[in-house]
Amino acid sequence: MIPWSIARVGLLCHIGVLLTLIGGCSALRSPATLPPAFYSLDSASGESESARTARAAGSIGAPTLIVNPPQAAAGFDSRRIIYVREAHRLDYFAHSEWVDTPARMLAPLIVAVIESSGTFRSVLLAPTAAAGELRLDTEILRLQQDFSSQPSRVRFTLRAHIVDSTTRRVLASRVFDENVATATADPYGGVVSANRAVQSVLQQLAGFCTTVVVQSQTAAVEAAKQVVEPKPSPPSHGS
Repeated sequence: MIPWSIARVGLLCHIGVLLTLIGGCSALRSPATLPPAFYSLDSASGESESARTARAAGSIGAPTLIVNPPQAAAGFDSRRIIYVREAHRLDYFAHSEWVDTPARMLAPLIVAVIESSGTFRSVLLAPTAAAGELRLDTEILRLQQDFSSQPSRVRFTLRAHIVDSTTRRVLASRVFDENVATATADPYGGVVSANRAVQSVLQQLAGFCTTVVVQSQTAAVEAAKQVVEPKPSPPSHGS
């Protein structure tokens, strides 16, 4: 027979191994059970009904703008929130995500900010059955929190093209780039700065669209004048 002391030691060893395995399994499971935090890109402020009515009344003769859904460069087309610590390497926060991809969140914000400028008769997000004189194409080139310097900074880069829907000619192109420092070196600090960067770029985008429309209308008026008022022929030197 096995002495009681030896059996007791064996039993305690088995119990210790079992507790170790249980503890190890719990440690492996604990990160997966942490619920992710979800963040969004939001509009800065809403437009009052009176302002919307006044804007619509002043833009009756203006063109209609069709906004294509924004595209995103490789690596920036997911809901994962990106940060960088060194050049050429993208990392993702483990437990923080966007509620949707940045491109899909950006689409209604672009429509809202350009619509509030009063430059266009209407601003519509594609796909739509309506026709528009102009089309806006955008692409997110970068949206990331950079920890290579302190404080960390969020950089948002957006490329935009305005296209004549009839001729399919690109009227103007521009790259917008905004860099905003974070108040805290964590995902939430990055989200707050990302919203500030996006709002700044969208205001610049609205101004860009207005400038293109004004320039196009001015060019059209000058061209019409040339047709209606042709230059006089030089005087004849004959007798």
